Amino acid sequence: MALKITVIGTGYLGATHAAAMAELGFEVLGLDIVPEKVEMLSAGRVPMYEPGLEELLRKHVAGIEGSTGRLRFTTSWEEVGAFGDVHFVCVNTPQKHGEYACDMSYVDSAFESLAPQLTRPTLVVGKSTVPVGSAARLADRLAELAPVGADAELAWNPEFLREGFAVNDTLHPDRLVAGVRSERAEKLLREVYAGPIGEGSPFVVTDFPTAELVKTSANSFLATKISFINAMAEVCEAADGDVVKLAEALGHDERIGKKFLRAGVGFGGGCLPKDIRAFMARAGELGADQALTFLREVDSINMRRRGHMVELAREAVGGASFLGKRVAVLGATFKPDSDDVRDSPALNVAGQIHLQGGQVTVFDPKGMDNARRLFPTLGYADTALDAVRGADVVLHLTEWREFRELDVVALGEVVGERIILDGRNALDPLVWREAGWTYRAMGRPKA
Repeated sequence: MALKITVIGTGYLGATHAAAMAELGFEVLGLDIVPEKVEMLSAGRVPMYEPGLEELLRKHVAGIEGSTGRLRFTTSWEEVGAFGDVHFVCVNTPQKHGEYACDMSYVDSAFESLAPQLTRPTLVVGKSTVPVGSAARLADRLAELAPVGADAELAWNPEFLREGFAVNDTLHPDRLVAGVRSERAEKLLREVYAGPIGEGSPFVVTDFPTAELVKTSANSFLATKISFINAMAEVCEAADGDVVKLAEALGHDERIGKKFLRAGVGFGGGCLPKDIRAFMARAGELGADQALTFLREVDSINMRRRGHMVELAREAVGGASFLGKRVAVLGATFKPDSDDVRDSPALNVAGQIHLQGGQVTVFDPKGMDNARRLFPTLGYADTALDAVRGADVVLHLTEWREFRELDVVALGEVVGERIILDGRNALDPLVWREAGWTYRAMGRPKA
């Protein structure tokens, strides 16, 4: 008999996972405690922008013409308990207010609500990013609260989704990690992921602590690599070097690789910043804080890049003040192919300039609504052309493809001053300079 799968929490991770499980052929029931979200998903619409997700959802949501009908959504814990053989917990683990540590309240609440509904042998699979040690505690709590007792097993299966590529990353993962305590749990997860495993995705079986550490370790490594090249950008500016050429040369070393070596205003979003901070906090609790002290500098370098872009913009408009100056910001999301503005370097820079008296106008292809909610006092334009109209300086802060394809001549006809600051080192300096622009990029004083 085919497994039936539930997904607890239908945010970015959960909605993607639920749709992907249906695509892999399973009957899936997604749960969320927000009725409006369940209603939206049941109509085949997603509350966020993620390429390909809505199309995949509509392919499987029950009640939509032509769909497989394999995917439904509910607010009922009782229905979830009765339906599922394997329950994936995909709820949020944000940073605690005023602390580095991870807020586990959503995960704990999900387990407290799910466990009493488990009346037959089942597998609960955690996918949320949690502090190491959480899975062992949750496994004990699950066995304590579930009517079926120890037959309600736990596994930990961390997610490695990249926003903008989440659908592909779920259906064709570069690796699958399974933290388990029994052969039965491993067997069930292998059955769930039989499709990707059959395509060649590595399946790594570990204990609970190792599985929990994989995600935070991976994000910490990526954050370190990004901050390293941004630190080199600072040195390049001081020494009149070119960080883009430096990164190109470094990237040819197979021990280093080319990815994540583009200097700029740094990383943001809902994962890397909070994950490395939570990792540091947990290491401190375990008495291993000295092992991760370098992450404080990684975080510091990253935040320093935002302030440096503000300084470059101030220099570009005369060096004294932003008062009376018009600043155009191209980009609001923390990365392209997403509408996510959480901890966005672009909006952080825009907000700093606004607070210092600048008249800031922002344009982003997908993040405008979320940006307006987060920073309602900034100005917003419907197009890049409208955003730069009359601007004394233009800041390129999110590397959307369409910004690389802008008509720089047309933009030059409406700006106040033809000055472009490339905060992502993604634009072609020659194209802009040939159109009469002054081009400046982070870490490239001569470029």
